[in-house]
Amino acid sequence: MRGAVHSHLEESIRPYIDLIDTLRSAGIHKDLALPTIIVIGDQSSGKSSVLEALSGVPLPRGSGIVTRCPLELRLKKVEGGVSWKAVLSYNDKKFEFVDSSSLETRVHEAQDELAGRGVAICDDLITLEVMSPGVCDLTLIDLPGIARVPVNGQPQDIGSQIKHIIMKYIKKQETINMVVCPCNTDIATTEALKMAQEVDPDGKRTIAILTKPDLIDKGTEKRILRIVNNEVIPLHKGYIMVKCRGQQQIDDKIPLEDSADMDYLLQEEKATIKNLAVKLSQHLVDHIKKSLPQLNEQIKKKLWDLRNELKECEAGPPQDPRGAKKFLIQTLTEFNKQIQYLSLGELIIKENLFGQLREQFRKWNDQLNSSKTSCNDKIAKKIQFSQEYRGRELLGFSNYRMFEGDLQDHVATLKAPAIKLLNSIKDIILEQFTDVVNQCFQNYSVLQNITLNKIDNIQSSQQAKAEQRISEQFEMENMIYTQDTIYLKFLNEITDEKISEDELPVFDIKSKYSKMQEAYYEIVVQRMSNQLPMMISFFMLKETAQLLSTDMLSLLDGTNVSELLFEDSDVGTRRRDLQSRLDRLTAAHEALSDFI
Repeated sequence: MRGAVHSHLEESIRPYIDLIDTLRSAGIHKDLALPTIIVIGDQSSGKSSVLEALSGVPLPRGSGIVTRCPLELRLKKVEGGVSWKAVLSYNDKKFEFVDSSSLETRVHEAQDELAGRGVAICDDLITLEVMSPGVCDLTLIDLPGIARVPVNGQPQDIGSQIKHIIMKYIKKQETINMVVCPCNTDIATTEALKMAQEVDPDGKRTIAILTKPDLIDKGTEKRILRIVNNEVIPLHKGYIMVKCRGQQQIDDKIPLEDSADMDYLLQEEKATIKNLAVKLSQHLVDHIKKSLPQLNEQIKKKLWDLRNELKECEAGPPQDPRGAKKFLIQTLTEFNKQIQYLSLGELIIKENLFGQLREQFRKWNDQLNSSKTSCNDKIAKKIQFSQEYRGRELLGFSNYRMFEGDLQDHVATLKAPAIKLLNSIKDIILEQFTDVVNQCFQNYSVLQNITLNKIDNIQSSQQAKAEQRISEQFEMENMIYTQDTIYLKFLNEITDEKISEDELPVFDIKSKYSKMQEAYYEIVVQRMSNQLPMMISFFMLKETAQLLSTDMLSLLDGTNVSELLFEDSDVGTRRRDLQSRLDRLTAAHEALSDFI
């Protein structure tokens, strides 16, 4: 095969094949069909033998399904002292070889890993790149052989599975279908050729390889000649006959190079592996050249559509670490700004936060006002039965301890409602903070969860502080204290009298206890009505917002930015997919610019 292909065409062939190999490696085949040669044939048709002869590499052979995954065979002629080298790659794994002794075993292992041990198949691609001075510049994809009847534990639908994979490749107009048929069978009944005819009825994209010429029955030579001369089932790319190593030659360990010398039968470039290599390379390069203008237009249209689709997606984080860090800073800054706006009443997401808080504080005030009646009733009852509540004082003397104790007991009943108010306010603020988190980090679940945990921790700490302050407030209320002028003001309003400070001692009689207690309890109500809402708002909203903003900035220190900005939402997934496609199509467009 040496020198057969690489004459005056040598410099023009390799760049085009390299271009398609590069586009396939970049994943362009996921977006657009690429010009390629697909090798198909019935089981035991001799596919592996043909590829083995072309590549100089012993590939898996045997009965039943040998090729269980699509095998991309990239052949590269190299000069400059390189004797032989191969690279096997699949699923981001790569294995290099400097001799072919273990290659067949490794291909078997790759198929077992992708399709499972046994006889199952899959459509995951295995790529084998062979670099040698003794190969032609050529790339082909070998597909599983067509099975007619399931055997040896094969699934009952193995035939339809294989045909599905084959049809996915050969129906594309960019594909050259290389059909391998044994000479000792009727090609009209060959399943592989039937499938090729189904998708290429005019035979413009099909070339047939006739194998096993040594098995031709005597008396059928003329029929074979008519087939080779394109007189039976016409194909635009015609037929080529080859003879490869038979099983006996493999058993006798006859080298591939020696078996190639046994090629025989026809002249006029219609036989032998050498002629096959020349024709396949020429067909592939011609097909690539013909396809490039259309491929370029398809890529440009795809790029236009992708850019428009990306505009519809919300802006996501940059892929580079520095850009991602800057994006995170901007995202956290915007979140902190929204939290501050919320705490100041300048942000309304669903419901007005301060409107909800005022409603809860109004209910608290109503509850305090309603407690006046029960307090007044209680003291009136005690005055009515004053002898039961007399202490050591003589008859007619007042008892301040009774007055003080009654107020202390009644005020203490307000503590449970006060704690309930705190819990209600906490729930409202938590819901509002959660809405801000969901709005600012809607595509970043990791950042969402971290922030919500921070809010829970901060609010739990702040709630404990607020509960402590409420307890202290009620302890202070046990002191029964207010400024004299304030007390006198309320007492005058309740009694509708003008009592001076000097007249108060005369006023200290039990018949006036209810008015005195009512006046003081009004002061307590007003004090509690204002003090608790301010206290709860301070700890649960204002200070919580400040603490959260500070704590969020700590995420910038030694944190895995890509993990924080990982998007698992539909928008993020779609954007990542679109951006990935855009990147590879942009690279493809740049690569094509040198050829168009």
